[in-house]
Amino acid sequence: MNLVSSAAITGKIAGQFFTPEHVAKSLVSWVVRTSTDRLLDPSCGEGAMLAHHGNSRGIEQNPYSAWVAHERLPHASIENTDFFTWASTTTERFECAAGNPPFIRYQSFKGLSKAAAASICNAHGVSLSGLSSAWPSFIVATATLLLDGGHMAFVVPAEIGHATYAVALLDYLVANFTKVQVVAVRDKLFPHLSEDCWILYCEDRGGVTDYVRFAHVEQFNECGSPPVGVQHRWADLKRDWRGRLRPLILPPAAREAYLAAARQPDATRFGDVAKIGIGYISGANDFFHLTSTRASELGIPDEFLIPSVRRGKYLKGEVIDQSTAAGWQEADEAFLLLSIPPNGSLHPAVARYLDTEEGLDARRSYKCRTRSAWFSVPGVVRPDYFLQYMSGSEVRLARNDCAAACTNSVHAVQINDSKQASVALGQWGSPLTRLSCELEGHPLGGGMLKLEPREASRIVFAPRGGHDELLLEATRLLKSWRHN
Repeated sequence: MNLVSSAAITGKIAGQFFTPEHVAKSLVSWVVRTSTDRLLDPSCGEGAMLAHHGNSRGIEQNPYSAWVAHERLPHASIENTDFFTWASTTTERFECAAGNPPFIRYQSFKGLSKAAAASICNAHGVSLSGLSSAWPSFIVATATLLLDGGHMAFVVPAEIGHATYAVALLDYLVANFTKVQVVAVRDKLFPHLSEDCWILYCEDRGGVTDYVRFAHVEQFNECGSPPVGVQHRWADLKRDWRGRLRPLILPPAAREAYLAAARQPDATRFGDVAKIGIGYISGANDFFHLTSTRASELGIPDEFLIPSVRRGKYLKGEVIDQSTAAGWQEADEAFLLLSIPPNGSLHPAVARYLDTEEGLDARRSYKCRTRSAWFSVPGVVRPDYFLQYMSGSEVRLARNDCAAACTNSVHAVQINDSKQASVALGQWGSPLTRLSCELEGHPLGGGMLKLEPREASRIVFAPRGGHDELLLEATRLLKSWRHN
């Protein structure tokens, strides 16, 4: 077993899984035109891409991986350094590039490397938000090092099909390449990685296009050229889908039926009738949430206890009411939030609890110690409805009939137009709205669907039905792509 395949099995180094042999070989064959072409891999790992072309250059930040690549591939020029700081000063240019950039989340992408990446992107008109992962910056920076007419191909996370910052990247690519293609792959390229991965291919640096070509395949097999895709006008994708490519997995008839329903005069978006936001952040969940038994033992009065929906799994029906709370109590769930006003004298029982060992630990947590009154949880609301933030099979919506609050693991829905909302929410289980949840949300590792507040606000309700079976089949198809 060679080192690359061994590393692919054993795991992750610096946020990166090493590229499978058949994928690396295919991507290199897509971009190399002649034996004299210089190939760049900006995050070469142990040399999976470089092994397939004799005139190659690799940059790798991890010293061990760089050493392994150099030992395996003496023909390649490999440098152990940060790619962005290298890219900002190098005079080298390349005919082609291929790679699998590390999927470093924004929380870990920082320091001089992130500053250099931002500088390169900004200099070329690409403004990526502070919440962007590292991979779009790798692609932009690599593109700037290509000669006119150059080509590049990358393994990218499937979030290229839905992330807001992917739109800025695609804006840049269509303005700088003659052909931009995304290949969506249903089966996992990396079976041991929860992240789904797709392929990005760009041809003829220095050109321009009005289109994004999209292809989707069940599994990725070795191929000498990209799968045949369908051209979609980029301006239309931005108008109809806000630049999201994931809807293109659906057949055209399903997309057209959905857009037609969403454009009906009497169609409603969730955000038209409600404000959707996250619940409170306690800062110390185990301390601030009590079982009925524990609250009774402590002698804490009911006036300081609020029933709370702590997790999406609590939403098992269409209503959260007193019988639901009674079930949590019988199961001895820690569902009671300790809600203490920030000002005024403390009840003796509450004061005693705050001074317990658990209280001393809780007040040292970041969220608690930065509050003016560490013991008072801010942002506690009792919404009209609860909406699942992350869901598996179905996205659940439940009416709040017991004046409960919710944590930030659940969305708090506060109705601002009760008449319109009563009509709209009556269609929650309709084929159109079920598909809308899939299209407006986005897949998360492990087969979950995530709905950010802004995404949830775009869920569509339309009173006039039609095309139900087509919409249901489209929903089933999208669910199959998130491996639920």
